[in-house]
Amino acid sequence: MTSTLRKDLNLVIEEVSALYHERDTETRMIVTGILAGQHTLLLGPPGTGKSAIAREITSRIDSGKYWEILLSKFTAPSAIFGPIDVAALAQGTYRQVFAGHATEANIAFLDEIFKCSAAALNSMLAYLNERVYHPESGGAPIVCPLVSAICASNELGEDEATAALYDRLLIRLEVDYLTEPDAFNALLRSAVRTPADAAPVRTSVELGDLQAAIATEIPAVALPGAIIEAIRSLRADLARKEIVSSDRRWKQAVRVLQAAAWLEGRDEIAADDLNVLGHVLWDVPTTRPTVRKMIRSYLGSDQRRIADMRDQLSNIEAELDKLLAKNEPETLAAWGIEVNPQLAKIDRSLKRSLAEAEEAGRPAAVYRQAVEHAQKVFSRVLVHALGVDESQVPTLGSR
Repeated sequence: MTSTLRKDLNLVIEEVSALYHERDTETRMIVTGILAGQHTLLLGPPGTGKSAIAREITSRIDSGKYWEILLSKFTAPSAIFGPIDVAALAQGTYRQVFAGHATEANIAFLDEIFKCSAAALNSMLAYLNERVYHPESGGAPIVCPLVSAICASNELGEDEATAALYDRLLIRLEVDYLTEPDAFNALLRSAVRTPADAAPVRTSVELGDLQAAIATEIPAVALPGAIIEAIRSLRADLARKEIVSSDRRWKQAVRVLQAAAWLEGRDEIAADDLNVLGHVLWDVPTTRPTVRKMIRSYLGSDQRRIADMRDQLSNIEAELDKLLAKNEPETLAAWGIEVNPQLAKIDRSLKRSLAEAEEAGRPAAVYRQAVEHAQKVFSRVLVHALGVDESQVPTLGSR
């Protein structure tokens, strides 16, 4: 079951990433969050596909109960956890109807999470943290079967009341509008459907298999002493930058590392798994680049090299955008000729790392993404700097 479930989850990630362009990281981290039994926050402006990607992933969990709600400051607790049974009131009995509400959900999508009403806030905190709900009529708390909640918001909460709620969301992802021209073109084309279009492949997994992995297999992934030492050093590095996480967050972060390692087919956490902490340890968006930069120094040498090359690619894109804004065609063309050998060198290095990973049987998704990134930057340079027709752009390295 283990190998089949892992294979199917990686197929889910691959298929959803193909449906939603520039959402590879979000897709993988949502799945990782579910495996870790933790909650994920998608933070970004309206129209970035936050709810669509959440629904797509959760729809692939068979036999699971899914529930979602759009929260507002007027949302009553009963709208979340279950309304009063009016028919029972007529018989002199006070009780709530829990069917079809958060109390029975395995996976929940909570949209506009930071607009949770003051009346529902304490119940929501207990629901997310302890997986319990305290009925309005009193009595013993109800244990909820929640595996993971995916939460979305257009903005961070701005008061102390939502700070505790924010702390319950272990994985935090910023979701922005599409930036790559190819991705945007594909978005526009996706609006047109023809009878000949084949239905997309839809891999799914069983809730029971998922719960078994969460209960027994993920916690069994080993935490080597070298990783403990790296985490301790990283914590000290972040503290010097006044980026501090609670002890609870660090402990929960270990489960995310275990889930990431398990998803990659490892039985112990490796240095490269520390990369996922870049989505766990930042507090406000402005600290995210600092956190990611510090984590990089603790990754394996191959992962560091790939991250450095992707930074180079991003810098080339940024320079291209600056030159385009100046509208100086001759300068732009000269720069395009100059930067072309650099792109070819990056491409060769990335493809060599990809081939080595595939030959060794290591997960190669991160290498493929980097190669695709290089091709996209190369295409932009040829089209916008050198005037090559988009349909005539060759594959980088094929000349």
